[in-house]
Amino acid sequence: MKFKLPALILLTGALLFTSCGKNETINEDSNQGGNVKKKQRIAVIPKAESHIFWKTAGKGAEKAAEDLGVEVIYKGPDKADDRNSQVQAVQSFAVKGVDAMCIAPIDGDVLTKPIESAAAEGIKMVVWDSGLKRLDKVESFVATDNKQGGVLCGEEMARLLDGNGKVIMLRMQEGSISTAKREAGFLEGLKAKAPDIELLSIDEYGGSSVGSAQKKAQLLLNKYADEVTGIFCCNETTTEGMLLALKQQGLAGKVKFVGFDSNEALLNGMNAGEVHALAVQSPYKMGYLAVKAAKDALDGKTVERVIDTGVTLVTQENKDTEIIQEILNPELVK
Repeated sequence: MKFKLPALILLTGALLFTSCGKNETINEDSNQGGNVKKKQRIAVIPKAESHIFWKTAGKGAEKAAEDLGVEVIYKGPDKADDRNSQVQAVQSFAVKGVDAMCIAPIDGDVLTKPIESAAAEGIKMVVWDSGLKRLDKVESFVATDNKQGGVLCGEEMARLLDGNGKVIMLRMQEGSISTAKREAGFLEGLKAKAPDIELLSIDEYGGSSVGSAQKKAQLLLNKYADEVTGIFCCNETTTEGMLLALKQQGLAGKVKFVGFDSNEALLNGMNAGEVHALAVQSPYKMGYLAVKAAKDALDGKTVERVIDTGVTLVTQENKDTEIIQEILNPELVK
């Protein structure tokens, strides 16, 4: 069965998202009873702006801005490994005097000090998607339970392989706390359900782009093509890069393949039987709730320290159900 067309259209349409984009806007003033009141300004800083996950999160942030009457400035690096650009963005927004920032840290160690410095200046800080070395100076952490998502993937791999086989895990990049938790969760879930499965390679990093992940995946497949029976990748770029490499090697569909995140190419891969399961997050919800947490903090409301935005395992068996279609369709997330 195929994925419903509206879901794919909306997923593709998310790629065109540029609103809130790279150009910072001037506060819109409203005249209420003769008093000029400036909108609160919230900077939303993703790991990158180039992939569908971050574009979809941006749409959620934009909707929150509309609903809550704040101004959102959505600006991040072009690539998800550009730590320096994220540090500079935090420092720049602090100088410009935004009221709050919501940031998805590329590197939990490198970004901790700049975020704490901004918080010390009175800026409300919300961390989303990926954690920090320390979270005591931020208002809230809005994210997927990444370790649990990894556990679900490990358990599904054990089921797909019926408890036996040889597995490769491709990591993303060092310093990324969110993907490190997924990787640890996968190994934990796999070991718990299938202790006899052999791990061929678990220490290679694909990097932050599809191209770099594809190159690393090709090297791994060149080495292990004759024996690998299962593969796990921890995020959108590594999963798509591995899928391309599997196609090049003629192994797509022959090796059990579990990944993290979704986009049109990966959903097409599921329809073709080349991807067997995907752990899917709610980036739209994540972007929305990060802005809402920042707004609540600015208004002096109680904010939950940790906000879990959920993770769902999409499989060949459930991919066409109504509940999964709603998860895959970010516009339907309220």
